[in-house]
Amino acid sequence: MAVPRQLPNAITIVRILCAPVFLWMLLADAGADGPLRWWAAVLFIVAISTDGIDGWLARKYEIVTDLGKLLDPIADKALTGVAFVGLSILGELPWWITIVVLVREVGITVYRFMVVSDHVLAAAWMGKLKTVAQAVALSLALLPLWTLVGEWIWWVNGVTMTIAVALTIASGIDYIITEVRAARNKRA
Repeated sequence: MAVPRQLPNAITIVRILCAPVFLWMLLADAGADGPLRWWAAVLFIVAISTDGIDGWLARKYEIVTDLGKLLDPIADKALTGVAFVGLSILGELPWWITIVVLVREVGITVYRFMVVSDHVLAAAWMGKLKTVAQAVALSLALLPLWTLVGEWIWWVNGVTMTIAVALTIASGIDYIITEVRAARNKRA
């Protein structure tokens, strides 16, 4: 089966376009935990899940592109970033968590653009693990499961969010260390 060369990038672009639609759905519900909240959560989960599909297609059919390496983490950051902001706007997540995450995400993204003429800073293993942790934590926070199983789910949400934030910080430090080492090796 022949896969169009730009299919993985098209999937990534659709993920980016889902971010504002998801945010609108989340905020339009205004924290009422109604149907729009559920649909927003489903859209987020489906969109963030396609992260693995575009990368798998690109690797399997040997159609990995520099554009894809650049856009893929931006799509992840767009989706997770608006989810963090949306949850903070609704008062369900402390703003300091959102700020810490966004500073790391924006910082790495700006750095990617700064070095793009020299090399493409692809996602590292810890960055991928961070994205999975954020996806799980945000999915649990977005789904109004407390309406079905009770408020004990808030503890689960708290634990998963703590893991996601810790991995966000650790992966940011990992990127910095990796880039500093690469720069030193290049000069040597």
